Amino acid sequence: MAPRIDRSPTLGLILGLIITLAAVVTYSAYITRQISGLRELQRNLVDRNRKDSIQLLRIQSDLNSLGLAMRDMLASDGRYPVDAWANQFARIHDDMAAALQIEASLSPDLRTADQQQFLQNTFAQFWDVAADAFDMARNGDDVAARDQIRLAMQPREEALSSAISRLLVSNNESEEIAAAQIREIYDRVQRQVHIFLFATLAAILLTSVYLISSNRRLFAQLATLSHQRSELAQRLITTQESTLRHISRELHDEFGQILTAIGSLLSRSEKLAPEGSVLRNDLHEVRDITQTTLNNVRSLSQALHPVMLEESGLDATVDWYIPTIQKQSGIDIHYEKTGASYPVEGSAAIHVYRILQEALNNMTRHSNSRAAWVKLRYLPSRLELEVEDNGIGLKSGSNGFGMGMIAMRERAELLGGELEIGQGAHAGTRVKLRVPRERVESNAG
Repeated sequence: MAPRIDRSPTLGLILGLIITLAAVVTYSAYITRQISGLRELQRNLVDRNRKDSIQLLRIQSDLNSLGLAMRDMLASDGRYPVDAWANQFARIHDDMAAALQIEASLSPDLRTADQQQFLQNTFAQFWDVAADAFDMARNGDDVAARDQIRLAMQPREEALSSAISRLLVSNNESEEIAAAQIREIYDRVQRQVHIFLFATLAAILLTSVYLISSNRRLFAQLATLSHQRSELAQRLITTQESTLRHISRELHDEFGQILTAIGSLLSRSEKLAPEGSVLRNDLHEVRDITQTTLNNVRSLSQALHPVMLEESGLDATVDWYIPTIQKQSGIDIHYEKTGASYPVEGSAAIHVYRILQEALNNMTRHSNSRAAWVKLRYLPSRLELEVEDNGIGLKSGSNGFGMGMIAMRERAELLGGELEIGQGAHAGTRVKLRVPRERVESNAG
């Protein structure tokens, strides 16, 4: 029963590849989105907080300068008029106004509009009070101006300093929240990476197991088919040899005996006919034709299945066959036999002889060679047969030659040997057969 051919694993492998690629693309998109969110968080919160804190520190530094200046103004005891600090206050005002404007554009999203408005109002109120104090000083009322500084400006400066400190603390808290969020994103991405790697390794493992299992089934089926093919080839070759043996014996025995009997009758009739008569000449001519036909039938019988293989073995058969094919083809065949010969009989002798016969037939039909070399080597470990010509070499387009090579390879495989067909040293075709000695001896009989 022929083995069942399973479904090809190609569809499953393509599906696994698509799933793996989809997982990779999906995970890449997820990682890209997480990284983009992380970058956006750093840009919108962390970087803005840092720049905003720089401006708040700048404002705090200006407030400290104002605090020191107001302390000096109150401690001068009239030695310096209040109006003497007007230019310094103007420079600090411009710097604080610029810092507040930049800080307003960088204020974090966590800050409410009321907090921002309170900062602006406190800033405006402080500088309104400062303008009133300097107006009083310009009008000659330094005492009222100092009272204005002590009672109105210093409390507002302290309020501004407190507000700036709270904003700095709020920025620090925002940075801590952002840092926590960033750590959470990193932890989540790390977990997802581990999960993805595990899933990918699992998919690769499952795909590999499926591929290995499919390959094992396919190779098992191929091995079974190869074994069945070898068995079929052996049966076909056995059937062929049996048929050729039967035809050879029929030709040799039946037709040979008939032609021999006809030849005897013709010879006897020829003797009874008058000497020099036309009948005697005709009988003699027919007897010669009969003898020629008998010789051809015997040659054909030997070509189909040499009885000598069964009677004398491979060595004697090759010794007889080489001169015969040389005479028939007109090709100069150099035959060389080396090593101590050992028995090669039975099916082994038939296979080796058929390979030699097919190689020489291919040479005479296709090579256009003028010479050939046949070497039979009896080595201690193996038997070697080499046939080489100096013709035109292999022709890939010849169907008959291709079928002949297939038949030779099948016979070499049945012998458990190796068959090499390629270019020889004389630029023609070389056929080389190597058969282990134990396989030759085990196939004998």
